[in-house]
Amino acid sequence: MTKQYMGREFALTQKEVKNLPQKNIVKIDKWNPDAGIIREGASILRSGGLVAFPTETIYGLGANGLSSEAARKIFLAKERPVDNPLILHLTDAKETEALAEVDERAAKVMAAFWPGPLTLVLRARPGIPAEVTAGLSTVALRVPDHPVALALIEAAGCPIAAPSANRSGRPSPTDAEAVAAELGDKVDLILDSGHVDIGLESTVIDLTGHNALLLRPGGSSIERLEAFLGEPLGMFDEESKKRSPGTRHKHYSPTVPVRVWEARETGKADKNLHDSINPAKFGFMGVNPPPAEFARVILFESEDSYARGIFAGFRQFEAEGLGIVAEWPKPYGIGLALRDRIRRASTS
Repeated sequence: MTKQYMGREFALTQKEVKNLPQKNIVKIDKWNPDAGIIREGASILRSGGLVAFPTETIYGLGANGLSSEAARKIFLAKERPVDNPLILHLTDAKETEALAEVDERAAKVMAAFWPGPLTLVLRARPGIPAEVTAGLSTVALRVPDHPVALALIEAAGCPIAAPSANRSGRPSPTDAEAVAAELGDKVDLILDSGHVDIGLESTVIDLTGHNALLLRPGGSSIERLEAFLGEPLGMFDEESKKRSPGTRHKHYSPTVPVRVWEARETGKADKNLHDSINPAKFGFMGVNPPPAEFARVILFESEDSYARGIFAGFRQFEAEGLGIVAEWPKPYGIGLALRDRIRRASTS
């Protein structure tokens, strides 16, 4: 079985193909979601089950966000630490009024950036399960920019709590096959609309204080957010970091070592890297030519393509038993989010 990403082929091993629980994967058209399939997924969610579904960022593991019991199933399926809050996915900014305290600044940000890859942390209103907020006084909210996700949330009639659909600490899934390989029959239904558009999780900002804080870089650029807000985003401290999903625990890590290389002089071998690893046992991914003769090379056409393919590349090299050398991207735009994911996956 082969899959095509950014003009590059990735292959699943025969063992992986054999182990995929295909019975719970249902194909669904991204732009014209089948109403019957959506109703089936919504029924599962209303009954307290789990549905994995695509967003523009990654595939999420969804449950009824207003049900404590359903939310607990997410933590059990993912083996997720219980102090890691969940994001509630909505269909419209109007739905936030029942869930959070929304001031004028937050309303303007929602109008400008939703639907899209931006999560807002706001003061929670009563009634949201403690499992969703991790017992905090805040809640994380976003409106995804994906027709399947929006149709599913609307049909379910409730906010959908949905972290990434993978075992905790692992690279996030960017296609349905990765969800099946990670979670298998722990998920009642996997909606498959192909590879996602962005490939990295949403940006998370905290709007509970006087200054907006960046809690996690992601699919929405920091530069655009700061231009809109008219001020630089503050950086989180240990206390504020608790309010964001996916920031305090190990994340994005394959089971093989990950090293970082920065292209100071394109195409020139990096002696320190070459001395610390055997390139024949590593794969390389990035946008510039590799600094050594690696066992496998994945070159992306741009940093946007790099973001779309990094987690799939992690899984591919892992399946082949190769260590990973990831090029260190530029510190702006999507490159800032890429740096965050690479840094936290890196063992160097």
